[in-house]
Parts: sequence; structure tokens; C-alpha cells
Amino acid sequence: MNIALPKGRLGEKAYDILEQIGFGCPSIREQNRRLVFENEENQVRYFWVKPSDVAVYVERGAADVGIVGKDILLEQSADVYELLDLGIGKCRMAVAGRKGTRLDTERTLRVATKFTNIARAYFASQSREIEIIKLHGSIEIAPVLYMSDVIVDIVETGTTLKENDLEVLEEIVPISARLIANKASYQFNHGRIQKMMEEMAAAQKE
Repeated sequence: MNIALPKGRLGEKAYDILEQIGFGCPSIREQNRRLVFENEENQVRYFWVKPSDVAVYVERGAADVGIVGKDILLEQSADVYELLDLGIGKCRMAVAGRKGTRLDTERTLRVATKFTNIARAYFASQSREIEIIKLHGSIEIAPVLYMSDVIVDIVETGTTLKENDLEVLEEIVPISARLIANKASYQFNHGRIQKMMEEMAAAQKE
């Protein structure tokens, strides 16, 4: 079974769970720059990819299953099965702005974000006119410099917002890591993937 893991802390936490339920691959713990790790005994192969690419690898069948943030699933609208909320990597997608900001519905709202699809869908559901300003780096600086009225971004602790005199104005959706599967792989490998999902769900409750 091919499993795509997101590079970084979230992927490491997800691997800990997979190892715990019998999908271990000892070589993944070694200090090296390899991206692909295989354990023939467990019939499992892992590879580290950029978090935003996990769903692409799964959708296209390079991976049977993967671990990905809900934010990425919403932004990319990937054609995959979402099997399980792993309850790790918890945060929230939110609208934030300068303290005391009131969202004026009478004019076009300038929204800085890298999550353009999530922002468009959210404000469309409220029939709000917006202008998207797509950024890739420190989104928080946009309202500080009055380039945007608000931002749409992931908020974990809120510390960065506070340090820049910003605050959450509206919450869009809670975010956490999800187990996803390629649709064809899920049919072909249903028994093993289903067992993995059930054991990961059980491990959460321990």
C-alpha cells in the first residue's frame, strides 16, 4: 500500500498513529534526505510530499491513501474519499481583520488570502461582494498596511494575529487532518483500507 504523508509535524504525528496500528516502516525514522521508504514485511511504502500535494498524489493514484488537512481538501476540491477525521493538527479557518473592524456589506470587501476558493465560497454563501488579493507569504500584514480589509487564513493559537493588532471576526470552518483514499484503490483494496481506518479511529480513543 502506498501512503502519502505531508512533510513536517503533522506527517510525523500521522506516522506515529500508523506505526502504532501495525503499518510501521523503521527506515522512515533514519536521519536522511530520502523521500520514499518501504517495508516489504508490512507491504507498505511511504513517501513525504509537500502538504498541498498530498491530495494530488492520492487523486491520481500514485498513493492509495494519504493524510491531509481539511483546508487543502476544501481549497482543492480533490476527487478522493475522505474517510476519517484524525483529530490532529486542529485549527480553524477564519476571517480576521484589524481590531474593531466591522464588515461593511454595502461595498466590495478586499480579502487577502492564499485560500482563494474557500474565501470565494464563504463570502458567496453570504452574498457578499469581494475582491480577492492572492498572497503566498505573511497574510497578516495586508490589513495592517490597509492593502486589504480582512484576511482569510488558518488560525491556530491566534498569537500572530494579536501581535499584529488583528482579531478573528468570523469563523469559517474547523480544520484538522483527514485520512483520504484514492477512489479506485478504495474499491480494489477495500478490506485493508477499511481495517486501517477502523484501527486509526480506535487509536484516537485510547
